[in-house]
Amino acid sequence: MLKLCFRRGDPTPGLPVIWPSGQDWPAEITALAQAAGFGAEAGRVLDAPGLPRRVLVGLPASPLRLDWEKAGAAAAAVLAEAPLAMVAAPGLAPDSVAAFAAGMALRAWRFDRHRTRDRKPALARVTCLVADPAACRAAWEAAAPAIRGCLFARDLVSEPANHLTTRRFAARLEDLAEFGIQVDIWGRKRLEKAGFGALLAVGRGAAEPPRLAVLRWPGRFDAPPIALVGKGLVFDTGGISIKGAQGMEAMRADMAGAAACAGAILALALRNCPAPVVAVLAIAENATGADSYRPGDVLRTASGRTVEVVDTDAEGRLVLADALHHATATLGARVVVDLATLTGAIVTALGPHRAGLFGNDAALLAALAASGEETGEHLWPMPIGARHRTDLHSDIADIRQCMPAGAGRLQPDASHAAAFLAEFAGPTPWAHLDIAGVDTQDKPHDLGPAGATGFGVRLLDRLLSAQYEEPPEPAGGRP
Repeated sequence: MLKLCFRRGDPTPGLPVIWPSGQDWPAEITALAQAAGFGAEAGRVLDAPGLPRRVLVGLPASPLRLDWEKAGAAAAAVLAEAPLAMVAAPGLAPDSVAAFAAGMALRAWRFDRHRTRDRKPALARVTCLVADPAACRAAWEAAAPAIRGCLFARDLVSEPANHLTTRRFAARLEDLAEFGIQVDIWGRKRLEKAGFGALLAVGRGAAEPPRLAVLRWPGRFDAPPIALVGKGLVFDTGGISIKGAQGMEAMRADMAGAAACAGAILALALRNCPAPVVAVLAIAENATGADSYRPGDVLRTASGRTVEVVDTDAEGRLVLADALHHATATLGARVVVDLATLTGAIVTALGPHRAGLFGNDAALLAALAASGEETGEHLWPMPIGARHRTDLHSDIADIRQCMPAGAGRLQPDASHAAAFLAEFAGPTPWAHLDIAGVDTQDKPHDLGPAGATGFGVRLLDRLLSAQYEEPPEPAGGRP
């Protein structure tokens, strides 16, 4: 992660200097902007070569925190191969400086772990020249946990499946214990004993068995936990209903929901969140093998409900069914949010711009949408209608997993998937984020390079801080 330091004084000779707008610039910088016709509007960047190299960054007239982050990311993109840089920000408020630095850290991230050659220089350290270093440092320390959690998730999503197997994923999660997170990993025997028939079936054809990871952050008050539930498919071939070869390499990112939940728990631990939170991560590989589950099979889930399998490539909703039941019935969560790269239908509907938002509680959905707008992890509300549930009627089981392929083109599968999950969430306030399409980006974006985005980490952290960090009121209201 990008290293930040804060001090007063003048720039170090020879180092690139970033000048954000929103403050009074020295005469020479103002003259430089005027000579270049740079109006310092939002989204504009002027890269002026020389000694020192100067980068001028524009912002809107009344910038929000997200605007400062985008401006910092734009500056970091220009200086991506400059190992050291400075930010001249003596006229900026500490929160603005911290947000600008957060954007730089998000954009400067790279995943080079498996490169052995041709590694380009990377921005590694930034010094911010500010009026009040102590206040800016405190603001950065408040912002840094969510950034660190997001980058942790990006690292996990970027790992190829031969390096992030189910066992190795579990081992990476066990490392989180050093931050005070309680980590409990369930293996195959324990899953069998508890009746996790859906998760076990999905992982049955793989060389390594599935895992259930339960990550607990105890918080500082006694209350039922907020539960984060994540789909953790380390690779998805589609199983017997095998995917086409084109694009299958991207299926290493099919565990982005679980990665986001793990990153969020890390962020909460790093900032000592007062609320108790638990993450339930269903980890498996959907492979083809002699023991693979089949279309037409009937599975008994952990809830006791039976499911008719229609398509083994709709495996995500199966593993989530067991995880959701565990979060609600066993762990007694008072609120549940699940994240999953679940359907191609949501990508068709929303593209790479927003995640689909489903659920059964209007207040929770509104809070999630607001958190998404604040963090740049945007959501769009989607329906779960009575017909979606009716479509999942099975003649041989309690519910079928999805609509048959021959039922017609352009079936609303994202809504069908959400209707299926709602059966296992029950009456608990619940939201489902279908993050297929936003878990990775093919091109650089506002807050990062091409590749994994860590989508969901900062959104969840913001949701917790805004909504759930006070003890809930007693059942009868305040005495």
